[in-house]
Amino acid sequence: MKLIAVNGSPRKNYNTATLLKHAMEGAKACGADTELLHLYNYDYKGCQSCFACKRKNAKTNGHCAVNDSLSRVFDKISAADALIIGAPIYLGSVNGMTGSFFERLIYPYLSYGSSVANPKLMKTGFIYTLGADENRMKSVGYDHSAIMNQMLLTRVFGSSEYLLVTDTYQFDDYSKYEASAVDLEVKTKRREEVFPKDCEKAYELGVWLVQNELDKTNSCSSKLNTLQK
Repeated sequence: MKLIAVNGSPRKNYNTATLLKHAMEGAKACGADTELLHLYNYDYKGCQSCFACKRKNAKTNGHCAVNDSLSRVFDKISAADALIIGAPIYLGSVNGMTGSFFERLIYPYLSYGSSVANPKLMKTGFIYTLGADENRMKSVGYDHSAIMNQMLLTRVFGSSEYLLVTDTYQFDDYSKYEASAVDLEVKTKRREEVFPKDCEKAYELGVWLVQNELDKTNSCSSKLNTLQK
């Protein structure tokens, strides 16, 4: 069992990456091998509308034909048994690097006819981080992107779940940045009390991604039960 985790954040050791690592720990507890890929290590662009993935009877049908460093990522995903993506929300949607990656991951499998070129079915997950609190997220509609992406991942890969982590701690030192609208005491308290619970949820998502009714290991279940107490 192999889980691929894709970090779409430009930061490799902050909120999104931390949550992904907890998800990977959950998968590892179930006996899965995991690998974390940072999108900012790769040089690529979004979909180029070449439509090679839609050509009838072509080798590229159902596959992105653009040959760049992202091709290696798709090869790893194709060989995996589960996939989880992590991304920050910028301006109401996932950041640009993740959006470009997601276009090229999903679009080749969608068809303008009666059939869809499906890869092998596998569980998928998506973790989103944003600085806005939950009330603002819902009032502005920041969760709409998560709902749409879940629908697309489910259509292509068979199943998907997502985790939205709100009101994240964005700076190591808030005094260095223009952030006068932020209640730092509330923000810090949430970082200390709520973010660890979000990490537990990420762990549980990692468990779900690789666990099934035929393979529930004791190590996986026991640690999950400990986290939930």
